[in-house]
Amino acid sequence: MGVSQARTLWLGTFLFTIVLDQVIKALTRVYIPLGGHGPDLIPRILGIRHAENYGVAFGQLQGWGVYLAPIAIVIAYLAFRHSWKHPQESVWSHVAMGLLASGAIGNMIDRLARGKVTDMFEFQFVSFPVFNIADACISVAAAILLFVWGRAEKPAEPEVAQVPPSTG
Repeated sequence: MGVSQARTLWLGTFLFTIVLDQVIKALTRVYIPLGGHGPDLIPRILGIRHAENYGVAFGQLQGWGVYLAPIAIVIAYLAFRHSWKHPQESVWSHVAMGLLASGAIGNMIDRLARGKVTDMFEFQFVSFPVFNIADACISVAAAILLFVWGRAEKPAEPEVAQVPPSTG
């Protein structure tokens, strides 16, 4: 992949998902009362419920989210830097870096602007925290990177010279 293609892919992924995240959060706040339910996206599997999170991913560290904003900036910067410095990596690597950066920044925007993060997606078939697009971006990015980096070619093992048995 060329340098400009890699950068365009990263930037497009980043901008699209951050805008999508913010628009869906805003629509949730406007149309669904806090604690209320919206439509089922996939009946008995995935629904909408308006929730707020004062912590970080999946409700951890309640009350600390706003203090962790610098970490989100560092994560986004490192994802940006990695993609820019390694344009030869796969399409999936650049998509993952864009998703990682947008997820970090998307939730940071909420924390700084509102002091809390709006969540709305709820798995109905299992007990799991309500989440948002930014959370999903981070999780999908991690899964992609584990797959891509796990498949990376490993350096070849050095060959051991076979010494013929002595005839002595």
